[in-house]
Amino acid sequence: MTLLTVSGISRQGESNFALKDVSFSQRKLQKIAIAGETGSGKSTLLKIIAGLVQPDEGEIVFEGEKVTGPNDNLVPGHKGISYLSQHFELPRFLRIEQILAYANTLSDVDAALIYEVCEITHLLQRKTDQLSGGERQRIALAKLLIASPKLLLLDEPFTNLDIVHKNTLKSVIQNIGKKLKITCILISHDPIDTLSWADQILVMQNGQIIQKGSPEKIYRQPVNEYVAGLFGKYTLLKPAYSKDMLKLLDRDPKGKSIFVRPENFKITTKSKKTVAGMINKISFCGSYYEINVALGGDNILITTGVPTFKTGDKVQVLLSDFFLL
Repeated sequence: MTLLTVSGISRQGESNFALKDVSFSQRKLQKIAIAGETGSGKSTLLKIIAGLVQPDEGEIVFEGEKVTGPNDNLVPGHKGISYLSQHFELPRFLRIEQILAYANTLSDVDAALIYEVCEITHLLQRKTDQLSGGERQRIALAKLLIASPKLLLLDEPFTNLDIVHKNTLKSVIQNIGKKLKITCILISHDPIDTLSWADQILVMQNGQIIQKGSPEKIYRQPVNEYVAGLFGKYTLLKPAYSKDMLKLLDRDPKGKSIFVRPENFKITTKSKKTVAGMINKISFCGSYYEINVALGGDNILITTGVPTFKTGDKVQVLLSDFFLL
């Protein structure tokens, strides 16, 4: 069942299009993440869906009803859609229970479930000036949820959070869908946030959607280097400099570059399917190591567990998977 339909949305920016002919749809409980560099139009799109910004062209339809913008209605937006800005504010020097009680129309049981999902039950007696940034974020989220929205729009919710509060908020957002049955759209710059959470990712550049698909497809089969770079490190082997590696491919690249994620190179024993290289650098990254290997005219990046080799070693490299870009 289609919950949201975005059709032909365009909006002129100061010097160029902020958005140009953006269209997509969302099913109930489908998790959509929007990715793109700063200035690509992500936040503008989210504000238009929320009814806070007026599009020049196109329309937003939510549950079969048009979402009005500020030019159409004194109170823009739709009661079933809530938007959490990057720059939310909470009243100062009030207890959390006072802030939430003022906005609450739910039963005590339903309100308690929201507080539990947002992991703020233990914070209700505190005042807003006694909270960390992550706690304030979850209070602001609870304040929106007690209005019983059906669609929640989250604009960079993980910005400026330390790893502990970020992981807590990620768990909260997962449970908003699972326990509260609320559909979400999320914007984030961190590929780990989007790849591990979304059912579908929309990638934006210069106000347009340039690729959409499952997280795995976006990660493994990007349409260009811009998309590839948004979702992690990679190696791009140019045909003119990768003759040794080209011999190992099972199909003709037809002049295209070979796109490889670091985990798709393997250091192994010599065989007919390997190419000789030399290790230039080994970097410890916590749960894995990054290995930089000189390979003919190319430098490639490999991720591995605890390495059994050192800088300067000659190694054999196997290509296990690739995509032509």
